Amino acid sequence: MAKKETFIKGTLIIAAATLVARLLGVFQRVPLEHMLGPVGNAAFATSQNVYLLILAVATAGIPSTLSKMVSEKYALNKVREAERIYYAALLFGLVSGIVVTVLLIVFAPWYANLAGQPEAAPAIRALAPALLLFPLLAMMRGYTQGRNMMQASGISQIVEQILRVVTAIALALILVNSGASQGYAAAGASFGGVFGSIGAFVVMVYYLRKLRKADREAGLRARSMGGQVVPLRDIFASIFTLSVPIVISMLAVPAVNMIDSTLTIPLLTPSLGEAQATYLYGILGQRGQSIAGIPPILAIALSTSLIPVISSAYAKRDMPHLQRQITLAMRISVLSGMPLVLALSVGAFSVNGFIFSTMDGASIISMQTLATIFQISMMTSSSILIGLGKPYIAMISVSAGIILKLVMSLVLVQFLGIYGIIAATMIAFFVITYLNLRVLKKVVKFSVIGKRWPGFILATLMAGGTGYAVEYIGQQIALHTPVPDKLGLFFTAAFVSITVLVLFVVGLVIFRVIRGEELSGYPKAVQKLLRPLMRLQPSRASK
Repeated sequence: MAKKETFIKGTLIIAAATLVARLLGVFQRVPLEHMLGPVGNAAFATSQNVYLLILAVATAGIPSTLSKMVSEKYALNKVREAERIYYAALLFGLVSGIVVTVLLIVFAPWYANLAGQPEAAPAIRALAPALLLFPLLAMMRGYTQGRNMMQASGISQIVEQILRVVTAIALALILVNSGASQGYAAAGASFGGVFGSIGAFVVMVYYLRKLRKADREAGLRARSMGGQVVPLRDIFASIFTLSVPIVISMLAVPAVNMIDSTLTIPLLTPSLGEAQATYLYGILGQRGQSIAGIPPILAIALSTSLIPVISSAYAKRDMPHLQRQITLAMRISVLSGMPLVLALSVGAFSVNGFIFSTMDGASIISMQTLATIFQISMMTSSSILIGLGKPYIAMISVSAGIILKLVMSLVLVQFLGIYGIIAATMIAFFVITYLNLRVLKKVVKFSVIGKRWPGFILATLMAGGTGYAVEYIGQQIALHTPVPDKLGLFFTAAFVSITVLVLFVVGLVIFRVIRGEELSGYPKAVQKLLRPLMRLQPSRASK
């Protein structure tokens, strides 16, 4: 085949773009955390969570549905239907963008008061204009992903984040220096999202024109002009039949963050006071969410690029290929996510102290990051179910998890304070993952690690335990030597990360989670990395 269908290349493109975008997002929050103050940090975090939840609802899961449907139609050579589906999605994006922008402007003060953060209303309203373009952007990205043109989404994400970061920091700095309140400084930072949406839109238009030119040269445009026109009402019926369960299945993270934004300050205020509750939520929402957002990067990439490939394989009933892709996806998500989770969890004190304005909240960040291992497996397994045409299963799992998160937050906060809210998130992600995998294994037989879980656990304990020891020693050196604290904390965080990553990979080899006879199934770059380590592996028959 001229173009070998594989999600690995698409995953790497989206992963690289998501990594850059995520790092830019973290970079954005660092100066903002220093500038905005406790009230401004809480307001900015709340505006971002509201925006992400509304954006997910506004697009109604259509980008993933669009990616899936377009991929299937092109696999079956139904170009005309694919183009009509894309047109219908753009129409919906335009209308939904106008509606949610108006609603956000009108109801922002009401929600801000409900969450105990009246100062957050300007920041929420400042993001509203971005919602005029982002639903359209989402449809464009879904279409290009369905056409396996992953670089369009990737580059648009990077351009969006660059413009967002530059304008957010610049506007916040201008407002802070002019004496504006923390709430309005946060609004200036939020408005950076509007500039980001414009830049991303320009990039997507460029790539779509490039794709159209390639289609004309291949004769696809001519084929798309013939045949019977599918009525829009039939397309919308098909789209929404799929997209309603998809949007609910993809609401897990935005909904969890929204619950935190809404409940944290009201629940903590009676015991801690409003000022301390706001300060702690600022750490949870501004620092914790940015650091905890790093480990799931590859899972986000997998979730994006996995759906069209699995949908296409399932449409062709290519079950061996489907089984291999699902196994590889789950294995990559777990094996790549765990070392990042460990490194950032055990090194949270140094990372927090080096990046942010104070050393407060390291334990909050550590616990939040630890919870993301279940978020990673949840996102990947939900995307597999969607690709298999079973979004209702993922919808039920996520709905149960969100309800559990809400109930457990209300209960556990009484005993554990803010750690109860984080524990509720961890429980919710774990339950969603469990429910997804329980059903998925009945549909498609696959094995992530098989009977090698003891070795995986030993590798995790070895890497995490050693990393924690290095972190403790580094803390003592950084805090009790003439070397500036920030520099000492930087070196500690770096040593912890390197130690955890190296020992985790070595542990996977020593404890035979990764085996020499299986290396040929991994990408060449990974083979190159692992082959020298195989000398460490005991020589015995594979189980």
